[in-house]
Amino acid sequence: MSRVGRKPVEIPSGVTIAIEGSTLRAKGPLGERNITIPDGITCRQEGNQLIFERASDEKHVRALHGTTRALAANLVIGVSKGFEKQLELQGVGYRAELRGKNLVLSLGYSHPVVVIPPDGIAITVASPTQFSVKGIDRQVVGQVAAVIRAIRPPEPYKGKGIRYTGEYVRRKAGKAAGK
Repeated sequence: MSRVGRKPVEIPSGVTIAIEGSTLRAKGPLGERNITIPDGITCRQEGNQLIFERASDEKHVRALHGTTRALAANLVIGVSKGFEKQLELQGVGYRAELRGKNLVLSLGYSHPVVVIPPDGIAITVASPTQFSVKGIDRQVVGQVAAVIRAIRPPEPYKGKGIRYTGEYVRRKAGKAAGK
């Protein structure tokens, strides 16, 4: 039995769950989302918990058991609290600013880089070198943060670039002076 799939998903107050056939719909203070429950997995609500069970012990059904439960847990957390990825800029002259909803990054290129967030994603700039990506869909928040980081990933010699807050960048030694 899947350890993740066995755990019930706690439903916080303010979140309503509707199970319609193979669709699990969650509505909370931050919005509404739904996921499709695959064949072979059943979902039922008991009080303020969601319980996932599988119909058989076939390999593909076992693989989907924990995955479906994790997606449902992310769905519930997303509509109640939301998800956030914090990023920071490291480098002389590197800065971020918000123009409307768009993020404008100055990263040492000959031009500023404009990042247009997709629907449901909000970008906030705390300081010129720190900003965050927020939303209710964990996958989309992570993808947008990864796309922004890929514009100028941290390099190993000086550590310049965009990194997640708290990310460790392994540094390399530069050229050694010869005799």
